[in-house]
Amino acid sequence: MPLRDSLRAKIRIGLPYVLFILVYGFASTLYAQKFVPQDGKCLVFVGQDLAATGGLDTYDQGYSDYFDIPAGVTVYTNLSPGSESYGHYNKGLDGIKTKANWGAGDSWANLYVEDATYTNSAIAIGLSMVNHEKRISKGEHDGLIRELGVWIQSIKRPVFLRIGYEFDGWEWNHYRRKHYLKAWKRIHSIFEALKVDNVAFVWQSKGTGSDQDVLEAWYPGDDLVDWCAYSYFGQPDEEMIVFARRHHKPVFIAEATPVRQSDNLYFDTDLKKERLEQTIWQEWFVPFFRTLEKNNDVIKAFSYINSDWSSQPMWITNPVFQKVDSRIQVSEYISRQWREEMKKPQYLHATKGLWNGLSKD
Repeated sequence: MPLRDSLRAKIRIGLPYVLFILVYGFASTLYAQKFVPQDGKCLVFVGQDLAATGGLDTYDQGYSDYFDIPAGVTVYTNLSPGSESYGHYNKGLDGIKTKANWGAGDSWANLYVEDATYTNSAIAIGLSMVNHEKRISKGEHDGLIRELGVWIQSIKRPVFLRIGYEFDGWEWNHYRRKHYLKAWKRIHSIFEALKVDNVAFVWQSKGTGSDQDVLEAWYPGDDLVDWCAYSYFGQPDEEMIVFARRHHKPVFIAEATPVRQSDNLYFDTDLKKERLEQTIWQEWFVPFFRTLEKNNDVIKAFSYINSDWSSQPMWITNPVFQKVDSRIQVSEYISRQWREEMKKPQYLHATKGLWNGLSKD
């Protein structure tokens, strides 16, 4: 073959390969967002109140008293000063430096930070801004946002900030899209100005009923979101997983608890009841773990809510959760099954070097 023809042949063969490498590399860069574990791995979080997580002097019958210390814990706070919930009147940032209870168990982020049990655990914060997204977008709560940013910087561990979580929960959050998106952008810009580099911004759907058009309309943007997230209760769909793949974002199942549901009917899901434990495992836990496995290319973290919902004032009359006790430790059978599942190498728990293995940006 003449030299000129040989060169042409090599170019024809090599160019598609080069283009593939460039495109693949670019896509991989887009995917490598903040605090993402290695391929095939999944961070295990537990929430969503102090009694649920345990492992503390005054809260010693929770998850961490029976199982491996989780890679992270879930807490809640708000940018809604003046709002009231079950006798608690918000001042703003409640549940961060001081204990708060909105009718669903005690929440107090600093207690985790100051206790040796959780030295190697990240923090996931559900940041509510119900009825205040317009005020936030206009700058009226900038002081609270800065205070939160400074606190996050001070704790020197990964923080997953779920701004306006379950934005599409129209019935309970009733956010207005225009102000919600402006509020998100303002919070992000203030954190950026403060150079808060140990925070990942998490955008969370309720997990049912919002199609791709709705998700696109409410999406703050690739440059403002590090993780996509959704809630996994009775009948979650996979719209957020589809969305996240298209946008090259990791997925956090930010709230998960066993709810047995058939359309609008809700069945007893009390893990204390021996007659139900095998049924609950097969009907909820097995499909949940199957979801993690088949989507392990994008699902990189989940948070299990280990609570006795049926005993908490906020949920006693709520048809979804009023028959739910999701505390794994109250069932010997489910505890055994859970321990076996958690032994699998893909699940990441609290270890000294864990954070070093997560992507930084």
